[in-house]
Amino acid sequence: MQQGQRPAGVKNEAFPEKTMIFGLFRKKNNNQAIVDRQYAALTAAARMPEIYERLNVPDTVMGRFEMLSIAMILFFRRTRSSATSGQEIAQEIVDAFFQDIDYSIRELGIGDNSVPKRMKKLAGMFYGRLEAYSKAMDVGDAEALALALQRNIYPETAAPADMAGLAGWMMAAESHLSALAEEVIATGAATLPPVA
Repeated sequence: MQQGQRPAGVKNEAFPEKTMIFGLFRKKNNNQAIVDRQYAALTAAARMPEIYERLNVPDTVMGRFEMLSIAMILFFRRTRSSATSGQEIAQEIVDAFFQDIDYSIRELGIGDNSVPKRMKKLAGMFYGRLEAYSKAMDVGDAEALALALQRNIYPETAAPADMAGLAGWMMAAESHLSALAEEVIATGAATLPPVA
């Protein structure tokens, strides 16, 4: 055996934190394919035409942001009870969501100096929605959820569109996700249900 080489199977007890750190990087890299697959499924669900045609969500840039936020929130809520890997995947998916938003803002021609300010505002909007929707969903209050959706999707409209259909779909989607096995979450194979 060459000097400085450890026998196979012997852990580096002198530097356990080094082993742990490299293990985390390896795990994150292994998660990438799972994160990409799951993120693609969530964004596809948020773009279902029926959402915009039948559930009163405006097919605009902000309407799409609202639906992407809802898809992320539903998945994030499902992984609260998941193993650590499910929670890691959920966080990486939310990170990918914000990277996507950053890219989209730049594509719209927003100057580099304005991007951080816009990102901060959109992040605040996302986490505000997570809190508001969770408050209603935790107690199964579809009416309160519909009102929260109205406030967010139609903030400056005197007579906002009815959000009962979207609230019902979100409740059904939460039940659908809750019924999925942990293996489905861990492999990035979770889907959201179609609009009934």
